[in-house]
Amino acid sequence: MTRDEVLGALRALGPAEPYRVKMVEPIRGSCRAERQQWLAEADYNLFRLPAERVCLDLLTDSGTGAMSQHQWAALLEGDESYAGARSYYRFEASVREVFGLPEVIPTHQGRAAEFLLFRELVRPGQVVLSNTFFDTTRANVEEAGGRAVDLPCAEAQFPGRPAPFKGNIDLARLAAILAESRPGEVAAVVLTLTNNAAGGQPVALDNVRACRQLCRERNIPLVIDACRIAENAFLITQRDPSCSGETVARLVRMLADCAESITMSAKKDGLANIGGFLALRSTELAERIRQRMVVTEGFATYGGLAGRDLDAIAVGLREVLDEAYLAYRIGQVCFLGDLLRGLGIPIVEPPGGHGLFVDAGAFLPHLPPAQFPGQALAVALYLEAGVRSCEIGSVMFGLDPTGRRPELLRLAIPRRVYSNTQLAMVAAAMARLQEQREAVAGMRLVYDPGVLRHFTARFEPMRV
Repeated sequence: MTRDEVLGALRALGPAEPYRVKMVEPIRGSCRAERQQWLAEADYNLFRLPAERVCLDLLTDSGTGAMSQHQWAALLEGDESYAGARSYYRFEASVREVFGLPEVIPTHQGRAAEFLLFRELVRPGQVVLSNTFFDTTRANVEEAGGRAVDLPCAEAQFPGRPAPFKGNIDLARLAAILAESRPGEVAAVVLTLTNNAAGGQPVALDNVRACRQLCRERNIPLVIDACRIAENAFLITQRDPSCSGETVARLVRMLADCAESITMSAKKDGLANIGGFLALRSTELAERIRQRMVVTEGFATYGGLAGRDLDAIAVGLREVLDEAYLAYRIGQVCFLGDLLRGLGIPIVEPPGGHGLFVDAGAFLPHLPPAQFPGQALAVALYLEAGVRSCEIGSVMFGLDPTGRRPELLRLAIPRRVYSNTQLAMVAAAMARLQEQREAVAGMRLVYDPGVLRHFTARFEPMRV
């Protein structure tokens, strides 16, 4: 290689990891014939694949990250007392320090927090509004008898058009709905930070504050799904010039200050492998939830978690605010985005917080939404390279009668797990698929479980 070629290769490496590797896990390879057989056995649903049959697992960033040495050390201090364990009080102190809400309730994961909260807030027939509901949040609203309504900003409908805050809620539509609604018709407004269904896109601080003001005028609670709130805050520092001098910790607190309640899956920005929590301002609401949760989650000071898990989350909530970590975390997503963009592969622009989202509808233009292009691309990518990914489109959310919702493939990047070299392997596999994309067959849904169908649905490939 010439000097210029070496320098070019060095520039393309992406950000250096801000950590050392202390332990490794072997990855089992596989051949195409094996993967073809395993796909058939899994009914072409990648959730049904045994993990040992996956080479690179980009299915989700939820609970799949690597914990730090400080988190592993905290595990050994776990107090497994049934009630009032020391671990709980360390956990409670960490949540209060980071978010500022006084009432803290641990749960076994984020969807359990949603279940408990919406059972108290939502009555049958009421409406819950959101920037965009993700799968379990929508399901928990509907299980409580509510109707979940998405109000994404206009920019979110155009995956390839860059805009800094495509996760925003449409404030004009929100204001109109609230103005037209009868008292008690709207149970709550939920803001997901970052907006996963829109491509991991951040929500602007001004958007959150304006949403809070509209809610307060109508005495409607604003709920923040904070599972990726640190990533959202970091992206605010990068994309909003008025916030460029703020620390991530300060921005997280400013976002949390807008909420009446916070739900969180600590499997994301808690940097833990399991766990979640509710944080609330209302003592009365917190007490009702604590009484209810004994039936499903356990006593109020452990919430379905071991003491050691509470300690790991307590450490992780502070570690995630480290801006060097976040610069690398977001930088890794941008690195993969740069590779795919350079190959001419359509992605959600700009790259968001926790993963890279490919516009599967544009990548496979010969497949209509009824043939599930996101699922077809996920199957093709696994067959090509053993990479597991996740469809975000008509399988997960159902066919969109307006035809405006994008059909996406999510390449979720686990925290502190894969190197940039491994991500480059994903880009190489996508390049190979690009050369033969006309041969990628659509998928036919042969079993639909109805609720959260992407987890357990069964498919078969259609003939090309």
